[in-house]
Amino acid sequence: MGVDLESLSEATSGAIGSLLSTTILYPLDTCKTKYQAEARAHGQQKYRNLSDVLWEAISTRQVLSLYQGLGTKNLQSFISQFIYFYGYSYFKRLYLEKSGSKKIGTNANLIIAAAAGVCTSFITQPLDTASSRMQTSAFGKSKGLWETLTEGSYSDLFDGLGISLLLTSNPAIQYTVFDQLKLKLLKTNQNNSEKTAVTLSAFTAFFLGALSKSIATILTYPAIRCKVVIQAADSDDDEANKAQRKSRKTLSAVIRAIWKKEGISGFFKGLHAQILKTVLSSAFLLMIKEKITATTWVLILAIRRYLFLTRGKLKSA
Repeated sequence: MGVDLESLSEATSGAIGSLLSTTILYPLDTCKTKYQAEARAHGQQKYRNLSDVLWEAISTRQVLSLYQGLGTKNLQSFISQFIYFYGYSYFKRLYLEKSGSKKIGTNANLIIAAAAGVCTSFITQPLDTASSRMQTSAFGKSKGLWETLTEGSYSDLFDGLGISLLLTSNPAIQYTVFDQLKLKLLKTNQNNSEKTAVTLSAFTAFFLGALSKSIATILTYPAIRCKVVIQAADSDDDEANKAQRKSRKTLSAVIRAIWKKEGISGFFKGLHAQILKTVLSSAFLLMIKEKITATTWVLILAIRRYLFLTRGKLKSA
């Protein structure tokens, strides 16, 4: 079976969109992650709101540390989005071919999106864990990617994998809502005009991306908070305390700790920051993807034609 060029185009444009949106919003992502990772102890907490993290970076002259782990995050985002969009597009095309349907229903779309998310989680979990540890390290003390990956056991690289698999429902919900709204809008435009609208406008794609991600984030946020706490870097304490904390970094232990120290509201700590970051990120991603998909498709076809002509010349020679 040859390479699915349409899926490859979707994957490439999605990965590029993720790369750009991640870079633009990375300082906000770092502040958000450090704020989420902190657990209140004895009624006290270092960060009372998101701006406290930013002020700490400014007051300690570590503003550039807001970008600590950017390379790892970009690598993880590019790979994960490429795999996700390729799998999502490929599974959709396969479903339509096998079922003979002209469109995909909501239930089938959810299953397809979840399947693509599961594949992505297994492959990119070590990079996801490393990225979280680098972001939640003290400003100016973040380690490099290789040192972060090798500082613990092999199983440590897959901290939070179970929650990551659970959170495949997040993009599944997001992209299902986005696709369904997009189809309705394009169908409306087609009915109201003689010319068929091929792509969404930048503003419409941005709005639909923001709306779909908000819904997905609110529904899955308690799991997101637990995952950040599990993956957060340990502070520079003695080895005994580190070992004790590591033993508590299981999902059930984190749930009990958050409930005991912060109550039910603790599971939604940082929700506003998460919505702000993820909504902007996903909206930018989908907006950029919508606008460059056609260009990416043309480039892929051009490269394919060039390789075909080159191969023909080599055979004739």
